Amino acid sequence: MAETFLGCAACLLAFAAAALVRLWRSRGMADQMMAVQLLGSVGIAVLLLIYAGTGAPAVLDVALLLALLAAFAAAAFHSVRAPPQAEPPETAKAQRSPAP
Repeated sequence: MAETFLGCAACLLAFAAAALVRLWRSRGMADQMMAVQLLGSVGIAVLLLIYAGTGAPAVLDVALLLALLAAFAAAAFHSVRAPPQAEPPETAKAQRSPAP
C-alpha cells in the first residue's frame, strides 16, 4: 500500500512541474498567486501521501505548516490587492461636524 501512496505522490509532483511552467509564463499578479496556491496545495497533498506511505510524523508537521503558510499568503495577497473602501456618507458627515 505504501508503494501506491508514493506513486501517487510522484504523479502529483509531475503535475506540480506543469504548474511551475504556468507560473513561469504568467504575466499578471493574480495568475502568479493562483499558481503559487496550486503549488502549495499540491505540495501539501504530496507531503500527506508521503506521510501515509512512510509514517514519518515530521512529514505531517511540515504539511500542516505549509497549509498554514498558504493561508497567510492568500490573506496577504488579498489585503494588498483589495481596493480601498470608501467611507459611508454618514460617517464622513459625522467626522466633519463637531458634536454638540
